Amino acid sequence: MKGNIQYKEGLTFSKEDIKNLYEDAKWSLYTDNMDELMKAITNSLKVITAWDKDKLVGLIRVVGDGVSIIYIQDILVLKSYKRKGIGGGLIEKVLKNYSDVRQKVLLTDDTEETRGFYESIGFKSCDNGGLVAFVNFD
Repeated sequence: MKGNIQYKEGLTFSKEDIKNLYEDAKWSLYTDNMDELMKAITNSLKVITAWDKDKLVGLIRVVGDGVSIIYIQDILVLKSYKRKGIGGGLIEKVLKNYSDVRQKVLLTDDTEETRGFYESIGFKSCDNGGLVAFVNFD
């Protein structure tokens, strides 16, 4: 499957493409206000999407300064396309783009699947040594 997927940088999608992707992930807090979501994506430092022909199947977006720190804000892959190397491909492209950046951070749900995915591509959980993470959600 990975060979059939085309990756694109930039804002190459429609609002409906984004809505379908985020709803598939059950991220309804995002899709409750599509105008705000689209503004957030547009204001990102980098957006990379994954396509199967004309179907948006994955997205990663990065925020930060791009010099000393980046945050991987969202990474989504349609459920029917998971475990096909697409998420890893998206991460790989971001890490290659920002190879000189020392801090590459993401905050995500702590599920077995999520933890396994990020650890398999070299990320370390803050609860496994030396670091602590704090967050304040309004």
